[in-house]
Amino acid sequence: MTTYAVGDLQGCLKPLQCLLDEVDFNPSRDVLWSVGDLVNRGPDSLAALRFIDSLGNACIAVLGNHDLHLLAASRDASRLRKSDTLLPVLKAPDREKLLGSLRQRPLAYYDKSLDCVMTHAGIPPIWSVKQTLKRAAEVEGILRSDEQLDEFFATMYGNEPARWSPGLKGMDRLRTITNYLTRMRFCKPDGTLDFKAKEGLGSAPKGYAPWFSFQRKDPDTQLIFGHWAALEGKTDAVGVHALDTGCVWGNSMTLMNLNTSERHQCSCGE
Repeated sequence: MTTYAVGDLQGCLKPLQCLLDEVDFNPSRDVLWSVGDLVNRGPDSLAALRFIDSLGNACIAVLGNHDLHLLAASRDASRLRKSDTLLPVLKAPDREKLLGSLRQRPLAYYDKSLDCVMTHAGIPPIWSVKQTLKRAAEVEGILRSDEQLDEFFATMYGNEPARWSPGLKGMDRLRTITNYLTRMRFCKPDGTLDFKAKEGLGSAPKGYAPWFSFQRKDPDTQLIFGHWAALEGKTDAVGVHALDTGCVWGNSMTLMNLNTSERHQCSCGE
Protein backbone atom coordinates (compact mmCIF):
# COMPACT_ATOMS: atom_id res chain seq x y z
CA MET A 1 0.00 0.00 0.00
CA THR A 2 1.20 3.50 -0.84
CA THR A 3 -0.17 6.68 0.72
CA TYR A 4 -0.21 9.83 -1.38
CA ALA A 5 -1.17 13.40 -0.45
CA VAL A 6 -2.41 16.00 -2.90
CA GLY A 7 -2.63 19.77 -2.70
CA ASP A 8 -5.74 21.93 -3.03
CA LEU A 9 -8.04 20.73 -5.83
CA GLN A 10 -10.44 23.69 -5.94
CA GLY A 11 -12.53 22.02 -8.62
CA CYS A 12 -9.56 21.03 -10.82
CA LEU A 13 -10.18 17.33 -11.38
CA LYS A 14 -8.21 16.61 -14.58
CA PRO A 15 -4.77 17.40 -13.08
CA LEU A 16 -5.55 15.10 -10.15
CA GLN A 17 -6.53 12.28 -12.47
CA CYS A 18 -3.35 12.90 -14.48
CA LEU A 19 -1.26 12.55 -11.32
CA LEU A 20 -3.06 9.43 -10.13
CA ASP A 21 -2.53 7.83 -13.53
CA GLU A 22 1.15 8.73 -13.41
CA VAL A 23 1.68 6.85 -10.13
CA ASP A 24 -0.70 4.03 -11.07
CA PHE A 25 -2.94 4.80 -8.10
CA ASN A 26 -5.27 1.93 -7.26
CA PRO A 27 -7.99 2.59 -4.64
CA SER A 28 -8.10 -1.11 -3.80
CA ARG A 29 -4.54 -0.93 -2.42
CA ASP A 30 -3.50 2.74 -2.16
CA VAL A 31 -4.74 5.70 -0.12
CA LEU A 32 -5.09 9.34 -1.16
CA TRP A 33 -4.90 12.17 1.37
CA SER A 34 -6.34 15.54 0.36
CA VAL A 35 -5.43 18.74 2.21
CA GLY A 36 -8.88 20.20 1.58
CA ASP A 37 -10.37 22.96 -0.54
CA LEU A 38 -11.84 20.35 -2.83
CA VAL A 39 -14.11 22.96 -4.36
CA ASN A 40 -14.50 26.53 -5.62
CA ARG A 41 -12.76 28.85 -8.09
CA GLY A 42 -11.88 25.97 -10.41
CA PRO A 43 -13.82 24.63 -13.41
CA ASP A 44 -15.60 21.59 -12.00
CA SER A 45 -16.24 21.47 -8.27
CA LEU A 46 -19.10 19.04 -8.76
CA ALA A 47 -16.98 16.48 -10.62
CA ALA A 48 -14.18 16.85 -8.08
CA LEU A 49 -16.55 16.21 -5.19
CA ARG A 50 -18.10 13.23 -6.91
CA PHE A 51 -14.70 11.73 -7.68
CA ILE A 52 -13.39 12.13 -4.14
CA ASP A 53 -16.62 10.67 -2.79
CA SER A 54 -16.37 7.71 -5.17
CA LEU A 55 -13.01 6.72 -3.66
CA GLY A 56 -14.69 5.88 -0.36
CA ASN A 57 -12.24 4.78 2.32
CA ALA A 58 -9.36 5.08 -0.15
CA CYS A 59 -9.50 8.87 0.28
CA ILE A 60 -8.99 10.86 3.48
CA ALA A 61 -9.77 14.53 2.95
CA VAL A 62 -9.73 17.26 5.56
CA LEU A 63 -11.95 20.31 5.28
CA GLY A 64 -10.62 23.59 3.94
CA ASN A 65 -12.11 27.06 4.15
CA HIS A 66 -13.75 26.72 0.72
CA ASP A 67 -15.34 23.42 1.70
CA LEU A 68 -16.79 25.03 4.81
CA HIS A 69 -18.00 27.94 2.69
CA LEU A 70 -19.84 25.49 0.43
CA LEU A 71 -21.53 23.90 3.44
CA ALA A 72 -22.50 27.32 4.77
CA ALA A 73 -23.88 28.39 1.36
CA SER A 74 -25.91 25.17 1.16
CA ARG A 75 -27.79 26.37 4.24
CA ASP A 76 -28.12 29.97 3.03
CA ALA A 77 -27.45 30.80 -0.64
CA SER A 78 -27.10 34.51 0.16
CA ARG A 79 -23.61 33.67 1.40
CA LEU A 80 -22.43 32.96 -2.16
CA ARG A 81 -19.91 35.43 -3.59
CA LYS A 82 -19.62 36.55 -7.21
CA SER A 83 -16.31 34.70 -7.54
CA ASP A 84 -17.74 31.38 -6.29
CA THR A 85 -18.19 28.48 -8.69
CA LEU A 86 -20.37 26.41 -6.38
CA LEU A 87 -23.81 26.62 -8.00
CA PRO A 88 -23.44 23.33 -9.93
CA VAL A 89 -22.93 21.54 -6.62
CA LEU A 90 -25.88 23.26 -4.99
CA LYS A 91 -28.14 22.44 -7.95
CA ALA A 92 -26.95 18.84 -8.40
CA PRO A 93 -29.47 16.01 -7.94
CA ASP A 94 -27.04 14.27 -5.61
CA ARG A 95 -26.19 17.41 -3.60
CA GLU A 96 -27.48 16.04 -0.30
CA LYS A 97 -25.34 12.92 -0.60
CA LEU A 98 -22.25 14.95 -1.48
CA LEU A 99 -22.81 17.57 1.21
CA GLY A 100 -23.59 14.88 3.75
CA SER A 101 -20.28 13.18 3.00
CA LEU A 102 -18.47 16.52 3.26
CA ARG A 103 -19.93 17.13 6.71
CA GLN A 104 -18.35 13.89 7.88
CA ARG A 105 -14.85 14.95 6.86
CA PRO A 106 -12.38 15.88 9.63
CA LEU A 107 -10.52 19.16 10.10
CA ALA A 108 -7.41 17.31 11.23
CA TYR A 109 -6.19 13.78 10.60
CA TYR A 110 -3.30 11.85 12.16
CA ASP A 111 -1.79 8.56 11.04
CA LYS A 112 0.21 6.88 13.79
CA SER A 113 2.04 4.44 11.50
CA LEU A 114 3.35 7.32 9.37
CA ASP A 115 3.59 9.71 12.33
CA CYS A 116 2.04 12.29 10.02
CA VAL A 117 -0.71 14.83 10.63
CA MET A 118 -2.72 16.73 8.00
CA THR A 119 -4.79 19.90 8.23
CA HIS A 120 -5.73 22.41 5.56
CA ALA A 121 -3.75 25.43 6.81
CA GLY A 122 -1.37 23.93 9.39
CA ILE A 123 -1.07 23.75 13.17
CA PRO A 124 -0.37 26.82 15.34
CA PRO A 125 2.92 26.61 17.25
CA ILE A 126 1.06 26.84 20.56
CA TRP A 127 -0.78 23.51 19.96
CA SER A 128 0.45 19.94 20.09
CA VAL A 129 -0.89 17.35 17.66
CA LYS A 130 -2.99 15.88 20.47
CA GLN A 131 -4.49 19.29 21.26
CA THR A 132 -5.11 19.92 17.57
CA LEU A 133 -7.06 16.70 17.12
CA LYS A 134 -9.08 17.33 20.27
CA ARG A 135 -10.01 20.87 19.27
CA ALA A 136 -10.74 19.90 15.67
CA ALA A 137 -13.18 17.34 17.05
CA GLU A 138 -15.17 20.12 18.70
CA VAL A 139 -15.91 21.69 15.31
CA GLU A 140 -16.43 18.30 13.66
CA GLY A 141 -19.10 17.50 16.24
CA ILE A 142 -21.03 20.63 15.28
CA LEU A 143 -20.74 19.88 11.56
CA ARG A 144 -22.04 16.35 11.99
CA SER A 145 -25.08 17.35 14.00
CA ASP A 146 -27.95 19.68 13.10
CA GLU A 147 -27.81 21.15 16.58
CA GLN A 148 -26.13 24.59 16.46
CA LEU A 149 -25.11 24.04 12.82
CA ASP A 150 -26.86 27.12 11.45
CA GLU A 151 -25.58 29.22 14.35
CA PHE A 152 -22.05 28.06 13.62
CA PHE A 153 -22.26 28.94 9.93
CA ALA A 154 -23.84 32.33 10.74
CA THR A 155 -20.89 33.21 12.98
CA MET A 156 -18.09 31.29 11.22
CA TYR A 157 -16.99 34.24 9.08
CA GLY A 158 -14.79 36.56 11.12
CA ASN A 159 -11.24 37.26 12.29
CA GLU A 160 -11.81 37.58 16.02
CA PRO A 161 -10.66 36.34 18.41
CA ALA A 162 -7.28 36.41 16.68
CA ARG A 163 -5.59 34.45 19.45
CA TRP A 164 -6.40 31.16 21.13
CA SER A 165 -7.24 31.01 24.81
CA PRO A 166 -8.36 27.85 26.63
CA GLY A 167 -11.08 29.94 28.24
CA LEU A 168 -12.81 30.71 24.95
CA LYS A 169 -16.37 29.43 24.81
CA GLY A 170 -19.23 29.02 22.39
CA MET A 171 -18.97 30.28 18.83
CA ASP A 172 -15.87 32.39 19.54
CA ARG A 173 -14.05 29.19 20.48
CA LEU A 174 -15.27 27.29 17.42
CA ARG A 175 -14.44 30.17 15.07
CA THR A 176 -10.92 30.45 16.45
CA ILE A 177 -10.28 26.73 16.05
CA THR A 178 -11.64 26.87 12.51
CA ASN A 179 -9.47 29.86 11.61
CA TYR A 180 -6.29 28.17 12.85
CA LEU A 181 -6.95 24.99 10.92
CA THR A 182 -8.33 26.44 7.67
CA ARG A 183 -7.14 30.05 7.25
CA MET A 184 -3.82 30.51 9.07
CA ARG A 185 -0.70 31.84 7.36
CA PHE A 186 1.20 34.29 9.56
CA CYS A 187 1.10 34.45 13.34
CA LYS A 188 3.05 35.64 16.37
CA PRO A 189 4.85 33.26 18.74
CA ASP A 190 1.81 33.40 21.05
CA GLY A 191 -0.50 32.29 18.24
CA THR A 192 -2.00 35.68 17.37
CA LEU A 193 -3.14 35.47 13.74
CA ASP A 194 -2.87 37.94 10.87
CA PHE A 195 -5.44 37.55 8.08
CA LYS A 196 -4.38 40.37 5.74
CA ALA A 197 -1.05 39.12 4.38
CA LYS A 198 -1.51 36.34 1.83
CA GLU A 199 1.62 36.44 -0.29
CA GLY A 200 4.96 34.65 0.20
CA LEU A 201 7.28 34.45 3.19
CA GLY A 202 8.53 37.99 2.72
CA SER A 203 5.08 39.54 3.16
CA ALA A 204 4.90 38.92 6.91
CA PRO A 205 3.68 41.95 8.86
CA LYS A 206 5.98 43.32 11.56
CA GLY A 207 6.06 41.01 14.54
CA TYR A 208 4.59 38.07 12.59
CA ALA A 209 6.15 35.09 10.84
CA PRO A 210 4.93 31.99 8.99
CA TRP A 211 3.33 29.66 11.53
CA PHE A 212 5.81 26.88 10.66
CA SER A 213 8.86 29.05 11.40
CA PHE A 214 8.33 28.67 15.14
CA GLN A 215 9.38 25.66 17.22
CA ARG A 216 6.71 22.99 16.98
CA LYS A 217 5.51 21.04 20.01
CA ASP A 218 5.83 17.77 18.05
CA PRO A 219 8.89 18.37 15.85
CA ASP A 220 9.30 14.72 14.87
CA THR A 221 5.79 14.41 13.45
CA GLN A 222 5.49 15.07 9.71
CA LEU A 223 2.96 17.78 8.86
CA ILE A 224 1.04 18.05 5.58
CA PHE A 225 -0.91 21.19 4.64
CA GLY A 226 -2.19 23.23 1.70
CA HIS A 227 -4.01 26.58 1.57
CA TRP A 228 -0.95 28.80 0.92
CA ALA A 229 -0.30 28.75 -2.83
CA ALA A 230 2.18 31.64 -2.66
CA LEU A 231 4.66 29.33 -0.91
CA GLU A 232 4.96 27.37 -4.18
CA GLY A 233 5.33 24.19 -2.14
CA LYS A 234 8.36 25.37 -0.13
CA THR A 235 8.63 25.95 3.63
CA ASP A 236 12.33 25.37 4.50
CA ALA A 237 11.03 23.74 7.69
CA VAL A 238 12.04 20.15 8.40
CA GLY A 239 9.07 17.78 8.27
CA VAL A 240 6.57 20.45 7.17
CA HIS A 241 5.26 19.87 3.65
CA ALA A 242 3.31 22.53 1.73
CA LEU A 243 1.32 20.96 -1.11
CA ASP A 244 -0.76 23.81 -2.54
CA THR A 245 1.17 24.88 -5.63
CA GLY A 246 -1.54 27.04 -7.19
CA CYS A 247 -3.23 24.72 -9.66
CA VAL A 248 -6.36 26.86 -9.79
CA TRP A 249 -4.19 29.86 -10.69
CA GLY A 250 -2.73 28.08 -13.70
CA ASN A 251 0.41 26.72 -12.04
CA SER A 252 0.59 23.05 -11.03
CA MET A 253 -0.94 20.42 -8.80
CA THR A 254 1.36 18.47 -6.50
CA LEU A 255 1.06 14.86 -5.37
CA MET A 256 3.44 13.59 -2.70
CA ASN A 257 4.28 9.99 -1.86
CA LEU A 258 4.18 9.98 1.94
CA ASN A 259 6.21 6.80 2.11
CA THR A 260 9.16 8.19 0.13
CA SER A 261 8.55 12.00 0.09
CA GLU A 262 8.80 11.90 -3.72
CA ARG A 263 6.74 14.62 -5.41
CA HIS A 264 4.91 14.53 -8.72
CA GLN A 265 3.49 17.57 -10.49
CA CYS A 266 1.01 18.16 -13.28
CA SER A 267 0.78 21.50 -15.05
CA CYS A 268 -2.65 23.07 -14.76
CA GLY A 269 -2.24 25.78 -17.37
CA GLU A 270 -2.32 23.56 -20.43
